Amino acid sequence: MKKTLWFVIGIAACLGVIAGSYIWATGLINSLYTYRSPLHATPPQPGPAVGPAISQKVVLVLIDALRYDTSTNTTVMPFLNQLRTRGASALMHSRVPSYSEPGYTVLMSGAWPDISDGPAMNLDYADIPTWTQDNLFSAAHRAGLTTAVSGYNWFEKLIPQADVTDSFYTPGEDAAADNDVVAAALPMLSGPDNLVLIHIDQVDYAGHHQGGPISPNWNAAAARADKLLQQIAATLDFSRDTLVVFSDHGQIDRGGHGGQDPITLLEPFIMTGAGVVPGSYPDVQMVDVAPTAGLLLGTNVPASNEGHPLTNMLTVPADELASLQSALQSQQGKLLASYLAAIDAPARAAQGADVVSATQSVIDAARADRLGRERAVRFVVVILLALIPAVVLFLRKEKQALWMLAAALVYVALFNFRYAVLSGRTYSLSSVSSQMDIVMYTAITGAVAFVCAWLGLALINDYYLKGPLRAARLSLGLVLMTIYVLSLPILLNVAMNGILVGWTLPDFATMFVGFLSIIQCLVVAAVGLILTGLSAAIAAFIPRARRQA
Repeated sequence: MKKTLWFVIGIAACLGVIAGSYIWATGLINSLYTYRSPLHATPPQPGPAVGPAISQKVVLVLIDALRYDTSTNTTVMPFLNQLRTRGASALMHSRVPSYSEPGYTVLMSGAWPDISDGPAMNLDYADIPTWTQDNLFSAAHRAGLTTAVSGYNWFEKLIPQADVTDSFYTPGEDAAADNDVVAAALPMLSGPDNLVLIHIDQVDYAGHHQGGPISPNWNAAAARADKLLQQIAATLDFSRDTLVVFSDHGQIDRGGHGGQDPITLLEPFIMTGAGVVPGSYPDVQMVDVAPTAGLLLGTNVPASNEGHPLTNMLTVPADELASLQSALQSQQGKLLASYLAAIDAPARAAQGADVVSATQSVIDAARADRLGRERAVRFVVVILLALIPAVVLFLRKEKQALWMLAAALVYVALFNFRYAVLSGRTYSLSSVSSQMDIVMYTAITGAVAFVCAWLGLALINDYYLKGPLRAARLSLGLVLMTIYVLSLPILLNVAMNGILVGWTLPDFATMFVGFLSIIQCLVVAAVGLILTGLSAAIAAFIPRARRQA
């Protein structure tokens, strides 16, 4: 009777895992899609202008998904490399999430994704929010400058359209769409607009839909983008205009981005024209683009900016450097006060000659302090939850438990062998082309791997000779053991990030592995219940005499 009761409890636990995993996985993804900055409702107010404009027209060319290594290939992109030799260039670093909408927001606001209040994931057009934080277009509009955008229609939703003087938006992403974008942009370049953003998207399209960066289609798209860039540059007078070329993220070799893969977080940065001191410079950060453009235009630094104006690349008189420093002190002070209040941290002062670095150190420390307190509590709970089943199994000293643990580890090995080796996927959001893709892939791979582990354990231990109830109980034990093993990365994710995405962005590496394990738990529980019934059915068909023999 006692064994039957535990069997019923085990089945109920599996059903609970199925329901709980579905609810949790859905909630976790939704919390990431709906993440908003702590500054969402209390954006810092814009400060004073940095000084006189250095350039009459600043043209920002965003070549979507252009990897740094592709940008340096002189065979593929000869014109871009001409600009590199006659202008200022550097390797640019971004941060996760390495998606386009977060990247666009960082580039135009100077704020990293956790506070920029842009989408943390790429949202559908209808769901894209307008920027709540200050940005280059709003700063230019306040300064009485005219602005223009030509590019993908996501910018139509992101940028406050009251701050855009002239625009062209397209829902297309391929080479034909880019031709339309540049054709629409050329009149803007010859007109009076002071700030022009041109978005070229076909490299990203080739990465997602034409084989990824390892396909010849990738270089072909980059070469076409290079020729479009040449058309853009031909319309500019570099004695008074400044051209800035950059990307929003890279792509992994198989195609895709969004995660923490190093190749997705490296982009080119090239600047040439009025006010630019040519040369090859040390690495820069993506947040440096917005304050640098603001310095060129003579606007205020975007109010939530966390970057440095790249004064080492520009000719800035000493008196204007003093004005810039004063404007940065005002901007960084307002940002710091707003952020500390938003996360309920005590007021702190930034100390140091480099006001931006000093302020960012205080912001990072405040974030780390709050996370540290929250994680300390969660780690205690998580360690207890991880140890209790292990202690119970140890005290019971059941030999079958060791076989079940071995089979569970075989399942993990089989799943990850297909995932990482055969399919070449990375443990990051970069390998997720869609929610349905990751769910179906994990379901199929997990089901096949678990059936193999179950079959091996059943044959080694002669489950089918132990009677229907005993065979079913042993199969159910394997299911629960596998779920326990899979729960360990889930618990680590909870300790690091909480149950759902909250007031700050998560550690994406642990979050992704935890999310993948949640889906696997659902699959193992569902398939395991079927195999439990199958074990009992097989054992029931074995004659009693044969089982006894």
